[in-house]
Amino acid sequence: MTSNKHDKTEHGIMDFAALKTAIANGEEQSVRELLPSEPIQELEKGYLIDLAELNNDRAIIEILQGIPTTR
Repeated sequence: MTSNKHDKTEHGIMDFAALKTAIANGEEQSVRELLPSEPIQELEKGYLIDLAELNNDRAIIEILQGIPTTR
């Protein structure tokens, strides 16, 4: 059971890293594909939006603003 939890955590970290890379590269379709299916923490969402704002990519910013968050 512990191994499965570790695998999920590691997979989540890799997905988040891939999402950050897609945002930095302005890859709108990849961002859509990599978005998590469940809500993310407000801090993570803010970080991703800040990253998109560095590139002034309005389309990606709007996508990210639509992500539901947990508190």
